Amino acid sequence: MAYWRRNARQMEAAAGGAAAAPALAPAKPPKRSPTRMMRQYDLVERVRAYNPDTDEDLLNRAYVYAMVAHGEQTRASGDPYFSHPLEVAAILTDLKLDDATIVAALLHDTIEDTEATRAEIDQIFGHEIGALVEGLTKLKRLELVSREAKQAENLRKLLLAVANDVRVLLVKLADRLHNMRTLEFVPPASRRRIAEETIDIYAPLAGRMGMHEMREELEDLSFRELDAEAYAVVNGRLSALADRNRNLIGEIETQLTASLTRNGIAARVTGRRKRPFSIWTKMERKSVGFEQLSDIFGFRVIVHTVEECYRALGTVHTVWPVVPGRFKDYISTPKQNDYRSIHTTVIGPGNQRVELQIRTEDMDRIAEYGIAAHAFYKEGVGSPTEMLNRESNAFAWLRHTIEVLAESANPEEFLEHTKLELFHDQVFCFTPKGKLIALPRKANVIDFAYAVHTDVGNSAVGCKINGKFSPLSSELQNGDEVEVLTSRAQSAPPSAWESLAVTGKARAAIRRATRAAVRDQYAGLGRRIVERLFMRAKIAYDDDKLKGALPRLARTSIEDVMAAVGRGEMKASNVARAMYPDYKEERLGVFGAAKKDGAPKPKSAEGTPTKAAIPIRGINSDLPVKFAPNGGAVPGDRIVGIVTPGEGITIYPIQSPALKDFEDMPERWLDVRWDVDESTPQRFPARLFVQNVNEPGSLAQIATVIAEHDGNIDNISMSRRSPDFTELTIDLEVYDLKHLSAIIAQLRAKAVVANVERVNG
Repeated sequence: MAYWRRNARQMEAAAGGAAAAPALAPAKPPKRSPTRMMRQYDLVERVRAYNPDTDEDLLNRAYVYAMVAHGEQTRASGDPYFSHPLEVAAILTDLKLDDATIVAALLHDTIEDTEATRAEIDQIFGHEIGALVEGLTKLKRLELVSREAKQAENLRKLLLAVANDVRVLLVKLADRLHNMRTLEFVPPASRRRIAEETIDIYAPLAGRMGMHEMREELEDLSFRELDAEAYAVVNGRLSALADRNRNLIGEIETQLTASLTRNGIAARVTGRRKRPFSIWTKMERKSVGFEQLSDIFGFRVIVHTVEECYRALGTVHTVWPVVPGRFKDYISTPKQNDYRSIHTTVIGPGNQRVELQIRTEDMDRIAEYGIAAHAFYKEGVGSPTEMLNRESNAFAWLRHTIEVLAESANPEEFLEHTKLELFHDQVFCFTPKGKLIALPRKANVIDFAYAVHTDVGNSAVGCKINGKFSPLSSELQNGDEVEVLTSRAQSAPPSAWESLAVTGKARAAIRRATRAAVRDQYAGLGRRIVERLFMRAKIAYDDDKLKGALPRLARTSIEDVMAAVGRGEMKASNVARAMYPDYKEERLGVFGAAKKDGAPKPKSAEGTPTKAAIPIRGINSDLPVKFAPNGGAVPGDRIVGIVTPGEGITIYPIQSPALKDFEDMPERWLDVRWDVDESTPQRFPARLFVQNVNEPGSLAQIATVIAEHDGNIDNISMSRRSPDFTELTIDLEVYDLKHLSAIIAQLRAKAVVANVERVNG
């Protein structure tokens, strides 16, 4: 209350003077003549026009409080800063919002930019308004993070506040709209950043909320800043076209109204030309010039009932020819943002294409104001957010999206997924049971599967589109019926799906599942390493005993410990010491032999693995395994594993010269053994070096030998060292050492082959 009392005299003077006080001296010379600000009684009258029961005292107190709090602060234009929250409030009165929202608009920058506090606002205006203002306040103390991370964290805070009260979003969008209207006074470097943020996030968000007028204005203002030349060209073309067709809009309105009246339909018909950004994006999307666009003009036919919508459609299609493929019925199938309307395009007067939108008055109000059409508080209905939970599909979508996005691992990921979710162009598909699934344009079956349920997406292995088998990457079209085929054997999706998915929900789910699968792999590897050490040390391992040692290892769960060991971030010996303080580490060499005098040596001449050896099945096993990059390894080879922190195990044949690099790092050597399931054969990587006679067809003969013996060529490189011979390096996949030896023998039998050797990298 200190701040309130400190400025009481100023506030009383301001209130008594009908708020002429914005004659406060600016902190610096204005860049232009200050604009006339709305006075207190002007604001009250704007609210009273649609809400006769408005709380005038609340509005007056908020007006004066905000004006005094901002004091002599000025905007980049030179206007008193208070003019900005006042204009934001004025925009919201056009949307006919409740008193609390108008007051929050007046106060929305006070906590962030003045000495006002949340506690003070709660005390003066109540907790409800305090929560709205807090939700609109940017986070502080983010100086040590990148601009993108700062942007993402502030967006996350905003959306979480929106999930609690949608009015936060309405104030934020109005705030951004006024900032964009006055963008010319902002420094050039900041202008571009603000415009990019607006067109990437706030304009699509307004569209998702059904607020099309606001979305279009935000897009146009951003477009003008980001590509001034293109904006000027398109705007100029539109003006010239309007001059040439000065009477066309009026003529079409008259003809449409007359045709509908003759058929007993009372309708309000309005026409307009499309906005520059809408024209520009259509030109880019269709790769056409301005002259090739024929639906520059759009008309709305507003009727009273849904039945009249379809009667009007029949009348229009009877009078004028229809353009094929340009009909959409969003009344029977509304968009996710509650938009309902019939779209059609006809050939009108002068062979001009005319785009029509046919809707009722209620549909038109929602199309213009979107979520704001639901948000006005009505006595006995509940809070705006409670009402929206029941009435608005757009808000239900937003809340669900926020829940998904909140699970993102870092701020940049959150920002990426938010942008993906906000694009509003949609296709509508169906499950076999008839459930409607709305997806962004260019979405595929992977996106569809995750839209149905995360578990369906994670276990998807195939699909049928309209009854036909199709790839999971197939792009979906309006009306497709999609059946996702799943398998319990697939517990996690391939990581490559993330680059194929279009929706943020699918990408986030794939990323989470991939992280979980990788973590499980490392945890499995870590457990085997720990159990192997305990077996060799002849001490008992027990999960309960490790659980008691977790504080000494600075980990919260056994799985965290095992994953850290598997990634190479923690030694298994540290786990043993945490459980048994008397444990003394013995440095082990290959196959568990104690290291003595230099390089590690195998336990026996044959290199027979011990029973504690970790079984290796291949790259698709439950362990993070890969094979020697320059030659691989196949069943039948004597093998050793090398642990690389953060990368898992690399399997080398014991004869690989690359192992010399690890002679002084015995802690990285693992005792491993093959564990091949003969019932499900799996291929393993190997490399061959081949010298062949340089003559036509020699390469084909080599490839034929490999193919006939069921080998698979993965990669091949060639070099010419002499006119008579060519050297080939062939990466292939085989089942085991016996299979590889058979292929080598058959290659050596060919007359075109001078030499074949296996490469051990």
